[in-house]
Amino acid sequence: MNKPTLAALAVAALLSACATTGPAPSSMPAAGAAAPVPAGVEITWLGQAAFRIVSPGGKVIVTDPWLRTNPLTPAAFKQPEGFAKIDVLLVTHGHFDHIADAPALAQHHNVAVRGPGDLLNTVMTLGVLPPNLLPRMNKGGTVEAASGIKVTAVRAEHSSIYVWRNPATGKDETHPGGEAIGWIIELENGFRIYHAGDTAVFGDMKLIGERYRPDIALVPIGGHFTMDPADAAWAVKDLLRPKAVIPMHYGANPLAKGTAQQFVDAMGPGSGVQVHVAKPGEPLRF
Repeated sequence: MNKPTLAALAVAALLSACATTGPAPSSMPAAGAAAPVPAGVEITWLGQAAFRIVSPGGKVIVTDPWLRTNPLTPAAFKQPEGFAKIDVLLVTHGHFDHIADAPALAQHHNVAVRGPGDLLNTVMTLGVLPPNLLPRMNKGGTVEAASGIKVTAVRAEHSSIYVWRNPATGKDETHPGGEAIGWIIELENGFRIYHAGDTAVFGDMKLIGERYRPDIALVPIGGHFTMDPADAAWAVKDLLRPKAVIPMHYGANPLAKGTAQQFVDAMGPGSGVQVHVAKPGEPLRF
């Protein structure tokens, strides 16, 4: 055979193999197949310090879940059933507006709560959750909380107690809540999110910014209990220096009077940090 004939036969064989072994063209996934996961990172604010984060690999991370009585949380996320799944559940401290719905989510989705080690020890001692759902860690510790998802506990400047209603007496009791923390959340592709939790400005925010170089910072701006818009903007611009920032912890408590517009104004032009004002329930994609 001459060379053109051999080439023609090779092409024909390749086309035949593709036709018999390749999947049939379709705009929908095959029955029983997982739906394709969009590239990038999806962050949905659920009010106060609660977020639903979806990683590039489809992992779902939920932070500081105060949902059922949170006036800003959309109805679709009020109950544990509103989440199709949760792979990582993080709390920053023991105050009600950060941990209230963590036990219900942990039990419904069989997912561990990760938070300050001493807080989780209190939760375990009180019998709120079993030990297998309360793995302990502390500031400086890094763990792989789910496949490809690393979380690091970092400092926050705030208090922490855990208020528990004793079922035997029907009365509230105040228990030790450990020390408040923030989180560095590193996704499969190296994308890093700094969730500051509740905090005042502190000098080691510069250390956090330099060591972990967050792509996005989630920072409280309400004031009274945390940084106000001016302090938060100063912390972001001069200490943390992330690529982008989302303000949180405002609008749900009348004492926390800081607003997103005040934060935007305080950030001003030329900071080099993109400001994203989230609306509860509406995903932001990066």
